[in-house]
Amino acid sequence: MSEIKLQEAVDRLKNSGVRITPQRHAVLEYLLNAKIHPTADDIYKALEGKFPNMSVATVYNNLRVFREIGLVRELTYGDSSSRFDCNTSDHYHIICDECGKIVDFHYPSLDEVESLAEKVTGFDVRDHRMEIYGTCADCKEKSLVKH
Repeated sequence: MSEIKLQEAVDRLKNSGVRITPQRHAVLEYLLNAKIHPTADDIYKALEGKFPNMSVATVYNNLRVFREIGLVRELTYGDSSSRFDCNTSDHYHIICDECGKIVDFHYPSLDEVESLAEKVTGFDVRDHRMEIYGTCADCKEKSLVKH
């Protein structure tokens, strides 16, 4: 993660009137460095050693602020845990049925689908989301080793 991205995110928070606390900075830095799509609990566990007085509620509150400002996307799937993604560009996700790993992939935007949906239904389409499910390479390998 580049320091530039972190500084841009910090500047965006400041410009929105958000105070940059050490905990907020740490949560933001963790998200920008994350190779996964972490849950609030993942973030809390990763930072609790550095901030022993920080609560899970603090992490959730920071994530809410980041989401409202547009720094993160909240991903909600079948389980009860929201995951958070700092990549706010248009992209899609593939999700492992076995371990729950979520991986980004890029595909040309499905703007035509949105237009067709508007024509067919009369809705004003705000957004769309595409998810693909399967088994990741690690879980496939584990399955082969068991058999």
